[in-house]
Amino acid sequence: MQASSDRKLPPGFAVLWLLLTAIWFASNSSTQIAALLTGVGISAILSYLFASRIEVWQSLRFSPTRLYHFIAYLAVLLVEIVRANIGMLRHIYSPRITISPGIVEIKTSLKSPIARLALANSIALTPGSLVMDINGDTLRVHWLDVVTKDPERARELLASPFEELLEKVFD
Repeated sequence: MQASSDRKLPPGFAVLWLLLTAIWFASNSSTQIAALLTGVGISAILSYLFASRIEVWQSLRFSPTRLYHFIAYLAVLLVEIVRANIGMLRHIYSPRITISPGIVEIKTSLKSPIARLALANSIALTPGSLVMDINGDTLRVHWLDVVTKDPERARELLASPFEELLEKVFD
């Protein structure tokens, strides 16, 4: 009979727990002990459930290099969100609406499903674009103002700011 201390946590648990806990602390803005402990507990439960049942989370690994690239990715994401918001303001305050909405397909070089998910969410977070579907390495994106139908140029405009960093974080 094995002791309960022989049980191991599922792969990816620690990284996911740290990520969810950091998100809890950032979004909660409370320093009360009860709120902090609640966040730590909820993050631990969710991390255990996700890491033990969903294969994608099991591939997460921590390293200082990955952390550096993740912080760089967050900085790039913030810059892209600000740029997209400024672009939206240009459309909103323009006397004439000169948009050309449409759907473009782009191919990504990202291999892992979680990296593709992060890319899709990054594109969706920038105003004016929304990922409608992910099929393998192809993303279908609704773009408020399509500047090109060329898939490679569209990938360059929509995905390339994020791809290199996400590859270093997740692949």
